[in-house]
Amino acid sequence: MFHHRACNLCEAICGIVIEAEGNKIISIKGDKDDPFSKGHICPKAMGLKYVYEDPNRLTHPMKRTNSGWEKISWTAAFDEIEEKIKEIRTKYGNDALGIYFGNPSVHNTGTILNSTTLAKSLKSKNIFSATSADQLPHHFASWLMLGHPNLYPVPDITRTDFMLILGGNPLASNGSMMTAPDVAHHLRNIQERGGKVVVVDPRRSETAEKASAHYFIKPTTDVYLLLAIIHTLFAENKINLGHLKDFTEGLNDLKNAVVDFSPEKVADITGLNADTIKKLARDFADAKSAVCYGRMGVSVQSFGGVCQWLVYALNIITGNFDRAGGAMFTTPAFAPLAGAKPRNIFGRWHSRVQQRPEFMGELPVSVMSEEILTPGEGQIKAMFTVCGNPILSTPNGTKLDKAFAELDFMVAIDIYINETTRHANIILPPATGVEVVQFDVAFNTLAIRNTVKYSEPLFEKGENVKYDWEIMQEIAHRLNSFEPLALSDELSDVGSSKLIAQSSKPVFVSPDAMIDEALKSGIYDLSIEKLKGNPHGIDLGNLMSQLPQRLVHADKKIQLAPKILVDDLERVKSDMEQRTTDNGQRTTDNGKNNTQYPIPNTQFTLIGRRHLRDNNSWMHNHDKLMRGHNRCTAMIHPEDAMRLNISDKDIVKISSRVGTIQIPAELTDQIMRGVVSIPHGYGHNRVGTKLDVAEKYAGVSLNDLTDERVIDTLTGNAAFNSVMVVIEK
Repeated sequence: MFHHRACNLCEAICGIVIEAEGNKIISIKGDKDDPFSKGHICPKAMGLKYVYEDPNRLTHPMKRTNSGWEKISWTAAFDEIEEKIKEIRTKYGNDALGIYFGNPSVHNTGTILNSTTLAKSLKSKNIFSATSADQLPHHFASWLMLGHPNLYPVPDITRTDFMLILGGNPLASNGSMMTAPDVAHHLRNIQERGGKVVVVDPRRSETAEKASAHYFIKPTTDVYLLLAIIHTLFAENKINLGHLKDFTEGLNDLKNAVVDFSPEKVADITGLNADTIKKLARDFADAKSAVCYGRMGVSVQSFGGVCQWLVYALNIITGNFDRAGGAMFTTPAFAPLAGAKPRNIFGRWHSRVQQRPEFMGELPVSVMSEEILTPGEGQIKAMFTVCGNPILSTPNGTKLDKAFAELDFMVAIDIYINETTRHANIILPPATGVEVVQFDVAFNTLAIRNTVKYSEPLFEKGENVKYDWEIMQEIAHRLNSFEPLALSDELSDVGSSKLIAQSSKPVFVSPDAMIDEALKSGIYDLSIEKLKGNPHGIDLGNLMSQLPQRLVHADKKIQLAPKILVDDLERVKSDMEQRTTDNGQRTTDNGKNNTQYPIPNTQFTLIGRRHLRDNNSWMHNHDKLMRGHNRCTAMIHPEDAMRLNISDKDIVKISSRVGTIQIPAELTDQIMRGVVSIPHGYGHNRVGTKLDVAEKYAGVSLNDLTDERVIDTLTGNAAFNSVMVVIEK
């Protein structure tokens, strides 16, 4: 039997063909007839087989007892959850409940369509997700400039002539905020048609190796590079709004905002000389089409929000926005923004301890541990985690580990007992992977080409197994005593809330019902039945110009210089003065009033990295994906290593304000001097996990070094790449 679906183990959603006999997977290969991926897959695709067959995967509800984990029935699990959560809510109030949604939530159809329903059922302000550990600055820029946080511009890499990549490594990530199977092919095509791909990064990454040019930049200084590029465009009269002119406001405000950031002023800070910065600006403006793509490394720093604003602004002021070869917008078959209206989604409430503002109905993950550990009214006493392992993926995992251990009650919707879920009282494992419907809601809104695909399950779920949507809807009903949910638009524009809320008794709504309703109300005259007749997927065409119609601002105009972003440049100017005093070197922030404690010779800026064969903390327990050389190493420049008397493969001790790890050194000139790079998602060595991760693959957790106090204070996003560390042999 051959089964066609999309691999959901990263953002690329590559089409695959699975050969199966009975309930066994024989092979997984790329689907050459998939109109989007055209046969491309990466090694992760085999993870679908490994997860399905994994003996570590949970298939029954589990309860943690004094004598260990015990299997319990679904009824018993739901009854205990209902009893304990209502008891805590009655005793302490709604805000004693919290919930965290992990990255896989958006990779699973049933989960993404029901997350809002579950979150709203808690009636709590303590909602957290991986968004503020990753991509919040993108949403912030989209909201302020375009009117909605989920209206994302996507690089039209199939038609661009010049691609500037800042802090991104799409050859390892397969895209990220840019759904693009076989990125290497697309980047190669740019060069073969006479265009250029330029990467600016503190590390000569896999993408940089294949680029036309790579420039090293000091970590956390991208904001200065972007300001100087835009400064140059104004100074040399290279501004060209093109078709955006009639509906773009704030050009003069942007010009005034960048006046103090000439290439000469920022050269020492960034490590790029003024002539190089000016050349980047000219090449970008003079290209027939160009697009700037700023990703993880640009977002996870102290000025992530300003950086993403400036990325958008650069594309706009050169006319490379909403046109072929620039930054464009998808027209997905499932259109979550249909009918979206402008609304305030920032600062409507604040975290209890640090008074950090919410955004999109969520608080920053950086405050999660202190909201659990700090006594007083509103202290989180019970947590839900959904498809997440925040102890490995959010800042200061050691502190969060301690916090989760002190909860009165915890529920995890997850298929593993991992570093986080080991603290749960109840674990509810859903059917997963090849046992569930696959329809991509999120990543079709980020795709470099409009596409749609629906896949039925390959295998039936077990008799005693529930789908994720069944679990989440059951909890939502129980926590609301079967009363209609209070609806709002705070968390999402898609999902089951409205359908479920129409009934005052338990009504379960399948993903198929939600998908079919969305398809039939879309612009393509589609239905699930039509998609079933096209198992390889349907090509819906190139990205098309859609502005100003798609803008959500009431006046249908792009806001090029929103006041809140322009005002944040005062913080940038203050930082520039400090860096100038320090001769371009950034000293470390101890989390209190930006005071500094420089440590000569041994101080480094910490940056993360990602590998093609895994996705964050996923799949490290699968030997065939992890085999080969040790990937959890600290990349250090040979000259830095010589100064510290460190040899290749030596074990080094790396310390920050929050902790210390020991890790093998990997000496390489692919990293800048003064910078150390460690991959994120490792550290599978905490007591109590039930994953068969070989010691050589377990690694150490980058987030035992990252600091929950070091954030982008504008957006609340974690500033992982703004943490300073000390290295010793």
